[in-house]
Amino acid sequence: MAEPTFDHERLDVYCLSIDYVAFSYQIARSLGGANRQARDQWLRAAQSIPLNIAEGNGKQSLRDKNRFFEIAHGSALECAAIHDVLRVCDAIDDDSDRHGKTDLKRIVSMLTRLIQRTAGVSEGSSEYEYRDAEYEYESDYIAESRRTMGCSGVVDHPFLCIRESAATTR
Repeated sequence: MAEPTFDHERLDVYCLSIDYVAFSYQIARSLGGANRQARDQWLRAAQSIPLNIAEGNGKQSLRDKNRFFEIAHGSALECAAIHDVLRVCDAIDDDSDRHGKTDLKRIVSMLTRLIQRTAGVSEGSSEYEYRDAEYEYESDYIAESRRTMGCSGVVDHPFLCIRESAATTR
């Protein structure tokens, strides 16, 4: 039997953030003593990233989606600052710091783009749900899909296409 898959599990940013949580837990095992508070804050912030991505992705309203994506974004930036704190305290080595910050930079960039895309998918006072915002599609694929679907270009978006015939018959 196939394992159930939730929509958020298909998000690249979610998968990367889960990997980052695993990475942070691996490093955190060796932290204690004076670094205990930073370690605990780091683990909370790291967990907050995928949790908010998943919850936001499940929301219907774009405003609600973006609110959770922005919280995840802030948590990723908080993790980057915690890396700085742990680094100056010699609690993590340069390689671990570089690896973690590289992942965090990608997470922040992906969330920024996801927020911008979902914030930009509205027309007038109506909101449209934008699924798969994190996936990249080749421009040829989009153009071919639009031709196949008979899109009129009324809405310039591959997933929010209004067909010419449907628009004129209403």
